[in-house]
Amino acid sequence: MGQFENVTVIKNANVYFEGKVTSRTVILPDGTKKTLGIMLPGEYDFGTAAAEIMEILAGEMTVLLPGQSNWVTYKTGDSFQVPANSRFQLKVPVVADYCCSYIEN
Repeated sequence: MGQFENVTVIKNANVYFEGKVTSRTVILPDGTKKTLGIMLPGEYDFGTAAAEIMEILAGEMTVLLPGQSNWVTYKTGDSFQVPANSRFQLKVPVVADYCCSYIEN
């Protein structure tokens, strides 16, 4: 899906890591929440409350998921899932465009 129809967009940006990671929240008609964002090159440590699916729209990132010992590289068109109430690490070598979908139980 290249676009979302009939959505609500929260105008205020989500800004992390001194502006190196930014996103905007989009709420779909069924109440599903997503964020669309950009990560500049760097290394990041994120915490989650809800489970997430991260889709790489452009660029790449190398990810260490909770409970794993191997870093895995994801590129344009790839996605990965992060469990709720966990932390994961990212190494971003080039600008990454992403969509994060939140999975509510």
